[in-house]
Amino acid sequence: MTDHPRIPLAGVIGSPIAHSRSPALHGYWLKHYGIKGHYIPMDVARDDLETVLRTLPKAGFVGCNVTIPHKEAALALADVVSDRAALIGAANTLIFRPDGKIHADNTDGYGFIANLRDGAPGWQPNAGPAVVIGAGGAARAIVASLLEVGCPEVRIANRTRARAENLRTEFGARVVVYDWVQAGNMLEGAATVVNTSSLGMDGKAEFRVPLDALSPSAVVTDIVYTPLRTHLLQEAEAMGCATVDGLGMLLHQAVPGFERWFGQRPEVTQELRDAVLRA
Repeated sequence: MTDHPRIPLAGVIGSPIAHSRSPALHGYWLKHYGIKGHYIPMDVARDDLETVLRTLPKAGFVGCNVTIPHKEAALALADVVSDRAALIGAANTLIFRPDGKIHADNTDGYGFIANLRDGAPGWQPNAGPAVVIGAGGAARAIVASLLEVGCPEVRIANRTRARAENLRTEFGARVVVYDWVQAGNMLEGAATVVNTSSLGMDGKAEFRVPLDALSPSAVVTDIVYTPLRTHLLQEAEAMGCATVDGLGMLLHQAVPGFERWFGQRPEVTQELRDAVLRA
């Protein structure tokens, strides 16, 4: 008889999930590297998450990504948690270990920093304060990563101030909170500007934070990638700023998980970007 090794399976769990571009992203890499594996979208309700996560390894899954609304719940269900996932308080990447344990990690911050360095090679995190607009789950990962790479100060404004205050409580004195109505004032002297909110996304409210105080030397990025060139990026570019779109964060955050699941460290290339944009 022929020995048939198990084909490795992975996927992304969320609800809703049909919009996800992760299957196109991982599918491109699987084909490009000639790996006999599959990556599928899975729409899983909150009440079913634990049952699904405990069952997937038995079906040949080596891991999965987790997205809204399951990132915090997945962290709580994990048997082993990485330091960065614990710091951020959420997981986006799960590895199903041979011993049956679920290992939780968070690669959002890694993806964010890798995208900035890729899209703006001259970016220096210690060049001045960073501005973060929004204080949701993505902001937690981004604030943690900005502080880790040496940003001297991270200024945050959120429509609900209490959420921004929570980030200051957790991440310390280098985080400075501004009222939402004063968000434009945060830009004074900022070297890095990040929109982590849904403002400017297709179907969401417009981005209306005034950019008058924005320095032409600042690097501006938006984690929104629908549209790819948001109003914020267009305005910043017109003012002379280096800008980085949000698609690269999605691509780069996927690298560590793919490597752990399929044994191949993939590259983020223009061909990959084009394939994901076509999806």
